[in-house]
Amino acid sequence: MATKIRLQRGGRKSYAFYRIVIADARAPRDGRFTEKIGTYNPNTNPATVDLDFDRALYWVETGAQPTATAHNILKGEGVYLMKHLRGGVKKGAFDEATAQKKFDAWKADKQKGLDTVRENEAKAKAEAAAKELEAEKKLNEAIAQKVAEKKAAEAAAKAEAEAAANAETTEEAPAEA
Repeated sequence: MATKIRLQRGGRKSYAFYRIVIADARAPRDGRFTEKIGTYNPNTNPATVDLDFDRALYWVETGAQPTATAHNILKGEGVYLMKHLRGGVKKGAFDEATAQKKFDAWKADKQKGLDTVRENEAKAKAEAAAKELEAEKKLNEAIAQKVAEKKAAEAAAKAEAEAAANAETTEEAPAEA
């Protein structure tokens, strides 16, 4: 039986969510599968991958052929690096502890890169929010200034009308006497 490591689509329309499965090559995309080894959510930034590393490594070493996207996911999670390092251990190039150190160093470096991406994205969001707040403050100040000018003009017109009314009453009062 030719086995494939492939993605099985789920989720709603325009919001895909995938399961990473081991399936017979002849089975349809969303059909019967042998084993589920993880999930992949491309809707987050960076994409979220939850993978049973040991089972994925077992299937890759057994000879299961991944699709292009599944290959990229497995490569990003370090399955192929670990396969490569295990091959070096089998050939006697280095021991198991050295292989694990190399893998842990690679994983730490990768995690640092992901953390940097998340920090930059959070910083960009904060800067955008600060710019929006500043623009809103300027807009509110401009509106408040226009309202103050309008109220001042209304107050001046009202005072003028009262002064004119007082002037008329003062002019009429001596004429009556």
